[in-house]
Amino acid sequence: MAFQSNGSIKLEKRIKNQYNKHMKREEADKLLHEKVEAGELISPVLPDGVKNYLIDIDGTITEDVPNEEPERMATCLPFLDALKTCNGWYDEGHMICFFTSRTESHREVTQNWLKQHGFKYHSLLMGKPRGGNYHWIDNHLVKATRYKGKFTDLVEKEVTIQVFDDGQHD
Repeated sequence: MAFQSNGSIKLEKRIKNQYNKHMKREEADKLLHEKVEAGELISPVLPDGVKNYLIDIDGTITEDVPNEEPERMATCLPFLDALKTCNGWYDEGHMICFFTSRTESHREVTQNWLKQHGFKYHSLLMGKPRGGNYHWIDNHLVKATRYKGKFTDLVEKEVTIQVFDDGQHD
């Protein structure tokens, strides 16, 4: 954990230890809430080795179901390699968040579908912008992986990416 103030190292270690024991998102949020209530300014950072996976649903862990065909959301089948990989990441202690272009009106059918098919996850974000060609800008490290029909553990690969100009060029 990183603290913007001279926050307690003990809390930092406590949170890291809890995460390493597969802390549930609610438990981490409770600990962070306690610090905020105590007046400390914090900027949470996951412990080394723990990733925050943001995973699309339609076209990534199941067939591509458009919002205009909500009746298919309850009956589509999961991609079994995605189910196995996502649940493996969850079991390893990583944070799993499904981030979908489905609307809030699709939340219940989506939660029921994830439960029915055995997906383990911490959170579900609805309303991702539609249309693709995403470029995520954040003050934390961001890595992206494009799904191309096969869901596996991730491997390292060198690629060229676009970044902000920091004035230092080759």
